[in-house]
Amino acid sequence: MTETRPADAAEGRGSSSFSYRPFIWLAVATFSMGIDGYVLAGLLPQIAGDLKVTPAAAGQLMSVFAFTAALAGPVLGTLTSRWERRTTIVLSLGVFVLGNVVVAVATNYPVALSGRVLAALGGSLLNAAVTGYVLALTPSEHHGKALSFVLGGWMTATALGVPVGLLLGQSSWRFPMILVAVVGTIALIGILLRLPQLHLPGGTLVERLRPLGRPRLVAGLLVTTGILCSSYACFTYATLILGPHFHAEWAMILIMFGYGVSSMAGNAVTGRLVDKFTALKVLTVVLVGLLLNAVLGMIALMFAPAVVAAVWGLVWFFSAGVGNGGGAVPQQARLASMAPESAAIVMALNGSAISLGSALGSGLGGVALTAGSSPNGLLGVSAVVLTITVGLHLLVARASKAAVG
Repeated sequence: MTETRPADAAEGRGSSSFSYRPFIWLAVATFSMGIDGYVLAGLLPQIAGDLKVTPAAAGQLMSVFAFTAALAGPVLGTLTSRWERRTTIVLSLGVFVLGNVVVAVATNYPVALSGRVLAALGGSLLNAAVTGYVLALTPSEHHGKALSFVLGGWMTATALGVPVGLLLGQSSWRFPMILVAVVGTIALIGILLRLPQLHLPGGTLVERLRPLGRPRLVAGLLVTTGILCSSYACFTYATLILGPHFHAEWAMILIMFGYGVSSMAGNAVTGRLVDKFTALKVLTVVLVGLLLNAVLGMIALMFAPAVVAAVWGLVWFFSAGVGNGGGAVPQQARLASMAPESAAIVMALNGSAISLGSALGSGLGGVALTAGSSPNGLLGVSAVVLTITVGLHLLVARASKAAVG
């Protein structure tokens, strides 16, 4: 097995050569994480019935994963920063796979919840390790391309892996968890056989958290949290929102497939728009569009005739997919521009902001349902969060303009 040392990594960064080949198995790993991140949302009724809990409680299986990942990512990334990178990736992926196996065989809710925490510990470290590995082995002018390829496994999972997982889940919700474990194991074997070793200098938690001393950057990270919070407040409970309008078992599978394709399209389109316009302008359009979509979707689902509500429900869901998928590129570009000398650390913190937003959104949706809200009312919850997020986004934009001026 080949080994890459810091000197070799530095030489690679100065080179203009680039190949996707070393990163194929990392993309497979993120593909498995993408299935895990989205498939449970389409299986909440089955999970709730089998584990004898409410759908809101079943939704917390997603929330606890995201919240654990948000807190554990920076800490575990720092504790393992002096480890050889391939070893870190292998161990974290192994823990992630093991956590999914625990969920798949869980006989009760507490065991399933424990499995989600275990999977989150592995997944959060895996995200940080993969990002650092890709940045170290890629010339700076190809960082975006390399990260897009590796993290594209996650986006592909929303369009392909999740529908397959939901199809398997019609027999048992446990089968998609086994699918995640199998795909993760395949990635694990490929990484062990094909990925070169890599040694990088370590860092301290203080160094990793230093960008948080900049209020404007913290506010920018909170915009990420707001976007994901508004998204997961509805996405986690999509089956409860759209299920009454589409009773066939295969309908939600096709709908989730459509959401995945919409997310991929949004990501691709905004990636090109950011190059043509500015990240700020593109992100503003995306956020305002998401807000209007949530308000109009809630009105249609609550008050329109059944057929109109069903059609508009699809329009709302797929448009949300475009916006949520399309917000990632301009937001990352804007955050990186705020602290270009700490871009890698900022992206790691943005990963925690994403996980935190996912956790808060799933939790907020569950609280709203428990408090008596109808599933359609979750679009109103999303709209409120987006209103706050748009306001914060505009404040960050004003502060950034003042800093430049």
